[in-house]
Amino acid sequence: MTDEPPASQGAAGAAWTEERGTSDEGRKRLKSGPEASGKTEPGGEREDRASGVAVVVGATGAIGQAVIRRLTRRGLPVVAVARGKAGLDELASDCDLVTPCPADIGSNDAIQAIGAALTGLDGLDGLDGLNGLNGLNGLNGLNGTVRMAVFAAGLPVRGSADSIDPDALAAGSNIKAGGLLRLLHAVRDRLVPGSRFVTFAGSLGLEPRAHEAGPGAVNAAVFNLMRQISLLYGPRGVTTHTLSPGPADTPRLRRIVAAVAAERGAAEEEVWQEYVAQNSLGRLPTADELAWAVELLLDPEADVLHGSVLYLDAGGHRGIH
Repeated sequence: MTDEPPASQGAAGAAWTEERGTSDEGRKRLKSGPEASGKTEPGGEREDRASGVAVVVGATGAIGQAVIRRLTRRGLPVVAVARGKAGLDELASDCDLVTPCPADIGSNDAIQAIGAALTGLDGLDGLDGLNGLNGLNGLNGLNGTVRMAVFAAGLPVRGSADSIDPDALAAGSNIKAGGLLRLLHAVRDRLVPGSRFVTFAGSLGLEPRAHEAGPGAVNAAVFNLMRQISLLYGPRGVTTHTLSPGPADTPRLRRIVAAVAAERGAAEEEVWQEYVAQNSLGRLPTADELAWAVELLLDPEADVLHGSVLYLDAGGHRGIH
């Protein structure tokens, strides 16, 4: 990878200045006013549609599904990436805008698989004829642009530094840090000014605890890696965003709570309330609330959130970062 804009950006005609992080294209987007986000003046109609395609890794998880529902509701076609074909097919059967992409993000083969799925969407002129799309005939100009790439795959390892299998820690790093890079490599030539590169990284990466070596170490690497990516891609007009939710009310956390309760010989509700008590709001965020933050990033004003961490933990963080 070089610091030169990818080929697709050059084709888009973006003129880049020597000043870091500033482009003629970016200035045009900021000056274009409400039209850029599909908003009109009060009393007018809102064109609730985003251009380009989204890629969501971890598509069949609770958060991934919630993200896809929000993005497709905005009219954004989604390449849904996950290992399980059955779950992907179910997502695709529920929405014509979802293209299933079975791939293991822990393998470099995922780069080619995602790229092939995106190539399959290039130049689709018939999207306006699909049932249920409500006349989205503006989507025939996709031209291979990735509007948003979202990494929402979960981390399958837990345990303290004393108890965790070192190979499991390496596997977790391969999925979340390595997988993040695989997603980047799959979409980077399709990112243009205004594209978003988004990931989820748990709060344990910022505030370690004694018995969560995997989430702590791996998510810390993700925070660092995303900052590096922001420095590479910000000058090209591509923004990066790290969403840090902490524990969320999902089936995955329910399974973790059940396992912890079994290990300790405690009631599941007791363990659940311990998680809840960590947040000053007195409850855990839901998957849909986390997905709302992803949808928010479609707005052009979200440019100013580039390189930042959005804390979506209902008051769980204690440190000042």
